[in-house]
Amino acid sequence: MKTLLRSLVLLLMMTVLTGILYPLLVTGVAQVAFPGAANGSLVERDGQVVGSDLVGQPFEAPGHFQGRPSATAPFPYNAASSGGSNLGPTNPALADAVKARVDALRAADPGNAAAIPVDLVTTSASGLDPDLSPAAALYQVPRVARARGMSDAAVRALVEAHTRDRQLGVLGERRVNVLRLNLDLDTLSARM
Repeated sequence: MKTLLRSLVLLLMMTVLTGILYPLLVTGVAQVAFPGAANGSLVERDGQVVGSDLVGQPFEAPGHFQGRPSATAPFPYNAASSGGSNLGPTNPALADAVKARVDALRAADPGNAAAIPVDLVTTSASGLDPDLSPAAALYQVPRVARARGMSDAAVRALVEAHTRDRQLGVLGERRVNVLRLNLDLDTLSARM
């Protein structure tokens, strides 16, 4: 009986410590030290939440930069269904999907003969990637500039302004956040 009582007391103590106190401490530190990240890295425009820096969104209009394809179901960039397609490099379904995406990019911008960056035709592991490589963003500059009636140089300068370096100079790759780029593109176009 004594051992059972000790076990129940230990269970109660560990439940309070690891199930209540520790999560409250971590949440409190995060709210103080990193309030934006702790609350989902939400992006606001005119007082309205329009997205997150951490989750991609579909952009279909020719005047917008398109993000990396999403593998989530039943709709693209579904955070509740995060995950890759799990199609290996020898799977014919992957080859067919990439070919269809290449064909769609070529049809959307028939005059662009540049090589298509791989991140425009393949999904990320999460299916939610909000960023593109600078090469993928620059590939889209002529189409976006033409659709917006802007110069290639102005759109290219916007891409360069949104290109972020590696974290701490060594982690990850250079990247462009598609949501922030498109929001600033909308603002710039509205002023012209």
